[in-house]
Amino acid sequence: MAAGHLERQSLAEAPCPAGAADKWAILRDVGTARRVFGVSDRDLIVLQGLLSFLPTADLAADMPTIVFPSNAKLAERVHGMPESTLRRHIAALVAAGLILRHDSPNGKRYARRDMSGQIARAFGFDLRPLLVRQPEIAAAARRVHEDAALLRDLREEVTLRLRDASRLLPKDAERCLALQRLLRRKLTLAQVQDLHRETEDIFARAAALVPPPARLSSGCDSQNERHIQDSNKPFPDSEKSAETIAVRTVVDNCPSVRDYSTEAITTWQQLVAIAALVCPMMGITHETWRHALRSMGSTTAAATVICILERFDQISRPGAYLRALAKKEGFSVIPMLGALGKLTAVNPA
Repeated sequence: MAAGHLERQSLAEAPCPAGAADKWAILRDVGTARRVFGVSDRDLIVLQGLLSFLPTADLAADMPTIVFPSNAKLAERVHGMPESTLRRHIAALVAAGLILRHDSPNGKRYARRDMSGQIARAFGFDLRPLLVRQPEIAAAARRVHEDAALLRDLREEVTLRLRDASRLLPKDAERCLALQRLLRRKLTLAQVQDLHRETEDIFARAAALVPPPARLSSGCDSQNERHIQDSNKPFPDSEKSAETIAVRTVVDNCPSVRDYSTEAITTWQQLVAIAALVCPMMGITHETWRHALRSMGSTTAAATVICILERFDQISRPGAYLRALAKKEGFSVIPMLGALGKLTAVNPA
């Protein structure tokens, strides 16, 4: 009791910041940081009702800060809240150090005015602590906003890590799935930070499986988009596709392919390398991939595999599907790309 009394007394006598402060801005900041101050949203409804009895929009040291509504009047402002509930929420605001009580000898709330009509003495609820603690309240609200932004960024990063790892590390798929289920819950910042640390080793192993994109020693990008200029082509005489498809067309209509390259994808050589990388992840055997290369040509085979990757959740047997497409006489990948999105730059100049 003595400690509480001294704390309240210190709030009553503490110096106020210079200038006035918007009472509604303070209320918003208290609402943002309500968990920091240990108050509930229902407590804040009562605080809002008390603030509404101040005749001005600002709180200032040289202005009255005590309000003295009756229980009936205060209940009207807080949507008919029962008196017993009112008392409980007022006690919570006092305990949080957001308001002070100035009780009259008979327990009533009223103001005594001087000869000029100004309030000389008031008994009721003092809102001065809000003004005294305004810098602290504003700082707490900023921290809450910063923590919320950090929490959002960490959740996004963990989600991306688990998505990529589940594709690249089949042996860790169950673990990734369990962590993804955990991530769907409402977690605290500390819990998400723990998850972020836990996924670091998974992410590192997954990233190690993605080869750096190959670069051509000669030729410009516009030439590379039409065909692969590589002295080590696996099937130099098997480029059977008569289609001319821009790399950008495949990437734009199959955006998932970007997850498997650390750089912008601008060449067919990069797409063929990515297709070879993702085939085993989708259950497409090395033999099936080589057969597709021989039958379709490397560009069409790569574009087809990337299309299958984009629709992976809809295709039950990707390997059998690729084999069937490779057997089709005169197969064209353009309809597959067109079905995935807006087809652009199919026949670049």
